[in-house]
Amino acid sequence: MLVWERPEPPHRPVPAPLSRERIVRAAIRLADADDLDAVSLRKVATALDVRPMRLYGYIASKEELLDLMVDAVHAEIRPAGDGWREVLRSLAESIRHAAHTHEWLADLLDGRPQLGPHALATGETVVAALDDVGVDDVMPVVAAVKAYAVGAVRREVAERRAERATGMDERRWQEALGPYLRRTFATGRFPALATVVHDAAHLDADQTFRIGLDVVLDGIEARISRR
Repeated sequence: MLVWERPEPPHRPVPAPLSRERIVRAAIRLADADDLDAVSLRKVATALDVRPMRLYGYIASKEELLDLMVDAVHAEIRPAGDGWREVLRSLAESIRHAAHTHEWLADLLDGRPQLGPHALATGETVVAALDDVGVDDVMPVVAAVKAYAVGAVRREVAERRAERATGMDERRWQEALGPYLRRTFATGRFPALATVVHDAAHLDADQTFRIGLDVVLDGIEARISRR
């Protein structure tokens, strides 16, 4: 029986009452503070001031705990809007916001689909908005938007982590690499890249995300219009 369906143990009077929700919330707090390395059943038990073995009555493994954490955060991913384009845009932006709030989420949004109740509710909202899309295209369309959003937030989270690790923000990093790029472009070996670096608008992360998302949505719209 999957963890979302398995009943919790019978309530017993104990010094520190537990529930699956309390365990997951404690794990999320640890991960938000110090990333996934801070999450283990032992560390969660310590945070809750209980013995680790008590947690096994609620959660069988760290893998189950991670699944529950991801599903809990899906409660924050609530796409909305009129029509498929607005809902898909809202989905991508909600994923991005959740990953900015919980950086560790970017490391777990891949692999097999999430099947917890909050993730399924998110999926239901999105799929219901795609009634103008052919049934065979629904899942590839949703997958394309999610792949774009997850890829974008992973890049952004990686940049945040690099900044914390090196102490160099984007401006200082660009200044440090500037002389190298000028020497390299001066060789004439990379004219297309040199033109983009010199002449294109320098967009911030928000602008880059929105434009990339528009490209994906425009492609979906073009496919739908051909049907």
